[in-house]
Amino acid sequence: MFASPTRRRSTAEERREDVLAVASREFAHSGLHGTSTESIAQRAGISHAYLFRLFGTKRELFIACAETCLQRTLETFRAAAKGDTPQERLDSMGGAYVEMLADRELLLAQMQLFAACSDPQIQEVARAGFKAIRDEVRLLSGAGGEDLHRFFAKGMLITIAASIDMPELGSPEAW
Repeated sequence: MFASPTRRRSTAEERREDVLAVASREFAHSGLHGTSTESIAQRAGISHAYLFRLFGTKRELFIACAETCLQRTLETFRAAAKGDTPQERLDSMGGAYVEMLADRELLLAQMQLFAACSDPQIQEVARAGFKAIRDEVRLLSGAGGEDLHRFFAKGMLITIAASIDMPELGSPEAW
């Protein structure tokens, strides 16, 4: 008789990452309040009870997804910060951000994070994450003041334009 191949079980951390990927997609489309934890568990192939063993609460799961989204933005800026001048570095980070927004689910996840800020704990995560991104862009670019303000204002305009699928809003000529 032949022994059947042994199936390796996922560690809790591996399973946690899998669930985060599924939950991020679900929250991106339905938001914090419109997303069912039952559907997340089902799509992730785990029991509802195990979902709560991994994350505790729906809010904690949403926050973990939000932190992943914010981290991806930080990593995008870090990888893109190239150029000899602050403006060149801002321009390369801005270009990388526009490319990142092509990931529709990441874009929607970002918008859902802002939409869920009526919850004080989520608002604090959004504030801390946005502050970390602002501070990192300042450090990476060497820019400050009005240039930094303009970079983030344009980034938010581009985010909104992308979310409503109206890219011409990001172009100064459209105004």
